[in-house]
Amino acid sequence: MADLEIEQRDKSALRAGYSKSVRRFELCSIAAYAAAMIWLAWRIAPRALHNPWLALCAFMVGFVAADFISGFVHWTADTWGTPEWPIIGNALIRPFREHHVDEKEITRHDFVETNGNNCFISLAPTVLAALLPRSGAALFFAAAMTFALTLAVFGTNQFHKWAHMDAPPPLVSWLQRAGLILPPEHHAVHHRAPYAKYYCITVGWLNEALFRLRFFQVLERIISAATGLIPREDDIGKRAALEVALQPLPPLPELPRLSIDLPPELE
Repeated sequence: MADLEIEQRDKSALRAGYSKSVRRFELCSIAAYAAAMIWLAWRIAPRALHNPWLALCAFMVGFVAADFISGFVHWTADTWGTPEWPIIGNALIRPFREHHVDEKEITRHDFVETNGNNCFISLAPTVLAALLPRSGAALFFAAAMTFALTLAVFGTNQFHKWAHMDAPPPLVSWLQRAGLILPPEHHAVHHRAPYAKYYCITVGWLNEALFRLRFFQVLERIISAATGLIPREDDIGKRAALEVALQPLPPLPELPRLSIDLPPELE
């Protein structure tokens, strides 16, 4: 892949796409998300204090689910669409195009620009979880899991930003080294052209498994066969995108063979 002729969009034009209307959209998203999370926390807090182990299990499931969702959204925005699409083009797709042209630009974003989009994405599931009845362990588990999931999704772009900083705060560096938020060395794998692997950016735990299973590669083949769209055409140019799309999928890794020594009476 080192010989790919990458053709990317103009950096200045992408930066100019961050308009006042996008800024207002992000501010409204943050305010609405904060209110929804306070509401959801108030709804689940009594049951969480009464049954902390169930709450802890729900929080862990939500955290891992957030890693997958971050990868799925990241893959979608990296792979399909253009900044010219109405609404989501400028607000959601444009930042991903800009990030591949200048990966350090995210470190210059303030809190609103860094986190506004994820607040919008998280708003609907947060409200739905807050509306769930409070009776029953299953409904509580769903609400608590959603709380953890949307909180981790909210933090995802901040974790992503820290992974690109040359000197993040000491506590952040410790969390990165412990593998509790996205480590910079792990995320650097994604930023090798053609930017086609390791999409999960909350913590990155699922990246290797999804890559070995060819999860996103197979999805791309299915969507391309159904629609005729070329993955990453807008991001790296049609020629490079076609070259990547036509690469054969490597075989799935072989599972290790089990060897069981039976006792003589069972042979």
